[in-house]
Amino acid sequence: MDSTKYSVEEASKELDLTPQQVRNLCRNQKIYAERFGKVWILNEAALEDYKSKSNSGYVNDRESLASNSDFDTLQFKNPIALSFFSGAMGLDIGLERAGFKTLLACEVDKSCRKTITKNKPEIALIGDIRNYTSQDIRSKAGLSSTDEIDLVIGGPPCQAFSTAGKRKGFEDERGNVFLTFVNLIVELNPRFAVIENVRGILSAPLKHRPHEERGASFPPLSLEERKGGALLHVLNILKKNGYVVSFNLYNTANFGTPQKRERVIIIASREGKKIPYLQPTHSENGEYGLPKWKTFREAIQGLDKLGDRHLNFPEKRIKYYKMLKPGQNWRDLPDDIQKEALGKTYYSEGGRTGFLRRLDWDKPSPTLVTHPAMPATDLAHPEEDRPLSINEYKRIQQFPDDWEIEGTLLEQYKQIGNAVPVGLGKAIGDLLINQMSQDKKLEPYTNFRYSRYNYTNEKHWEEMVVKEMGQLEIGL
Repeated sequence: MDSTKYSVEEASKELDLTPQQVRNLCRNQKIYAERFGKVWILNEAALEDYKSKSNSGYVNDRESLASNSDFDTLQFKNPIALSFFSGAMGLDIGLERAGFKTLLACEVDKSCRKTITKNKPEIALIGDIRNYTSQDIRSKAGLSSTDEIDLVIGGPPCQAFSTAGKRKGFEDERGNVFLTFVNLIVELNPRFAVIENVRGILSAPLKHRPHEERGASFPPLSLEERKGGALLHVLNILKKNGYVVSFNLYNTANFGTPQKRERVIIIASREGKKIPYLQPTHSENGEYGLPKWKTFREAIQGLDKLGDRHLNFPEKRIKYYKMLKPGQNWRDLPDDIQKEALGKTYYSEGGRTGFLRRLDWDKPSPTLVTHPAMPATDLAHPEEDRPLSINEYKRIQQFPDDWEIEGTLLEQYKQIGNAVPVGLGKAIGDLLINQMSQDKKLEPYTNFRYSRYNYTNEKHWEEMVVKEMGQLEIGL
């Protein structure tokens, strides 16, 4: 007897997914279906096979509560997360490896949205965060107004706070999206919230005053214009709504990523106590008995170069790369060649680290950028006269080899370069899972050097802000 046939609409009800999610699953061959013209037809066996193999779809993830009257909301097998500013989903891959289940992604970039749909067609995907209420988001994620959310996580656009930019903070449109995200956290009321951002958030003012309008002939800076004002504003919102916050600046190489990349991770908890700092899995020289940092050589071991794509350097730049060995840069050229290669830039001060830079085989990669062939941010292969390839980028950010990045070549570089390394996401997930279950006692790692900077955790930051702003009670 033939098995029962299902239309997309019928299958969506059976799997508790939207019709569009089911179409995406069919299109990407995540679930077997036959196409007749523009119509997909699924059979019962395919649905059952998908249910048994996949951890996706809300029906499979909800535990049966029987008649237990102590529970009035649905419970999930895995702690659930809602992801915002999801990008290519490096952070989410790490969280899921730790045991979280991502129900919803939020992203406006078209190429990122294609990447999310290609690799995770079953999850809900929304656009501009400003267009959705908290109830809209719950509904899109398949959650009721009373379902518990374990984690809300996201890395709001960081350019407004970057030390390399104009640092307009919340006056910048991207800064306003940051505040939208913080307010949404409060409305969704998750057990935990994680905000990932650049180091500049630690010192960014709430209100930026141009440098040409400072000095003896101008009024002194107001509290809003002083260092740390933007983060202080965010922390005050979270604190007033019952969250306790801890944060630090982390070098991702300490979490198994073959890359020296530093990001601030802010963890807010509404469970009454601060969350400890992330547990390192690696250290630079094997301190604390941990494995040494992973290297570029380890990262690309066994990488299949067939079909790999990369940008090319201009011919005039290749001339200088032929003179450089692995781990060298423009400073290793003869003096007269340095001046020739850099031109007027040779006489400028600072900001020249990324010129003519070959990676070292036996060290982690520098921070990946969104374009590895720009003059000031070159990321060249240790020996070959070319920029790093897409697949090398993926390996450095720890994306699975079968994770497909959509879009043009430049869009792919941008997505991967902007991503949160998978290892950092897993470290966050591991820490929060342990906090929920109290499974094991955490190692203290006293005086561990989490980044190349000192005084970047919430305790030292508070001391900095109090000194900057005068007597001020923060209470972190």
